[in-house]
Amino acid sequence: MGPLLVLLGLLLAAPEAAADEVRASTLDARVREALAEAPGRVALFARNLDTGASWGLDPDARVRSASTIKVPVMVEAFARVAEGGARWDETLTLTASAKVEGAGILTELAPGLSLTLRDAVHLMIVISDNTATNLVIDRLGADAVNARMDALGLPQTRLLRKVGGGGASRAGQDPVNLPFGLGVSTPREMVALLEKLERGEVVSKDASREMVGILQRQQFHEGIGRTLRGVTIANKVGALDRLRSDVGIVYTERGRIVMALTVDDLPEADWTVENPGLLLLSRLSLVLIDGLGRPSP
Repeated sequence: MGPLLVLLGLLLAAPEAAADEVRASTLDARVREALAEAPGRVALFARNLDTGASWGLDPDARVRSASTIKVPVMVEAFARVAEGGARWDETLTLTASAKVEGAGILTELAPGLSLTLRDAVHLMIVISDNTATNLVIDRLGADAVNARMDALGLPQTRLLRKVGGGGASRAGQDPVNLPFGLGVSTPREMVALLEKLERGEVVSKDASREMVGILQRQQFHEGIGRTLRGVTIANKVGALDRLRSDVGIVYTERGRIVMALTVDDLPEADWTVENPGLLLLSRLSLVLIDGLGRPSP
């Protein structure tokens, strides 16, 4: 390529690069404006899968995962079935000792109930059932979940123990991980996991598609995309005392935008849908969708 063609290419690329820089600067300003009087400590990362544009705030911070760690547990279940180490129709039995408080329906049902592994996985994600989660973890093993995350290149994402304690993984026995409770991850790694799912790179294309479909049917939408209508979202929320988190894929006309957001150290434990952490996650998701979306024609 001659010097003149090289120069012409640089000149043509310059306006687009400048526009990207302006959009990134504007997004940075808008996020920080949203955080100016926000409660708690925020860490987030987001990427537009169709343009590659991304933005983060402490994206590599290790954060309490809360129930978002159930996504890696689901991944291990699909992988184990694909490898022949488990069957979707195998039976798990509800016992009185298996019941744990919090989200879900199984605590209301009588011990002795039989449900399939597939049913338990769906309950774990769609209604975030804590008892179903522990049944699945008992079947798969917490260390196996973490080994699977290692194989996917996600060394910071760790299931530490069962819901309510007990069944600690090797990572969960490390004193440095005690403050994280159920699990730990980073916004960047959670986005990477969801990106792999969306691109069909986890277990298989069919398995990835099925997992994304389960995430699309989960029933809690007070964080990411709270005010959006007619927009498909595949996500998983997490909640602990003074923490709210949400990880998901938002399918917009301006691109598939994957995001992972956590707000911790909220002023108080508020279990209503008006929790200020949830409202903040909603505002931030809208800013990220607008700021990372492809420019409108």
